[in-house]
Amino acid sequence: MLDAFAAGDPDDHLRLGDLLSGLRQTAFGMLLFVAVLPAFLPIPGVAGGISGPLVMLIGMQLLVCLRKPWLPGFLASYGPHRRSMVRFRDMTARWLGWLEKLVRPRMEVVLDHPLASAFTGLLLVLLGLLLALPVPFTNYVFGVLLLLFVFALLERDGALMLVAWLAGAIAVVVFGFVSGNLVQMLTRTIDGWL
Repeated sequence: MLDAFAAGDPDDHLRLGDLLSGLRQTAFGMLLFVAVLPAFLPIPGVAGGISGPLVMLIGMQLLVCLRKPWLPGFLASYGPHRRSMVRFRDMTARWLGWLEKLVRPRMEVVLDHPLASAFTGLLLVLLGLLLALPVPFTNYVFGVLLLLFVFALLERDGALMLVAWLAGAIAVVVFGFVSGNLVQMLTRTIDGWL
């Protein structure tokens, strides 16, 4: 899929609406992939502020069991340049080649059942919310975790989705607790100043 996106004029602008139109069941995975990419930008606060809401939007759609993703018109017309896809493909070719040997279509009921879709959506909403919080050094952690969801959705791998659920639930509990403690500390500090 990345090879197809990378073929052509490097200056072409790939619109998200066009990228998703022919993907059917894997469209949520591709949209989540695009949403997660900004999490890897080395800009604290900004990366999570972009990725977090996009991940939450995708999660809400899975939570209500939409069969294909919906994008607002202004988002559907945006997307990466082809040269960005070429760079990403070239940087990750070896890693993705290894991953493709492990990830394959299996246990698809974990992806297709409405309750499973809703649970995936709920986890994505919570992870997107945590990603959007300005907690230092968490962008990459959440980015890698969300890539598990991406590959499970793209490759229709229910076994990988079970791993993503477990890792996502642990992250929500741990980082939710840490974030809650940070908010309480910040509130106490501000109250002490006032």
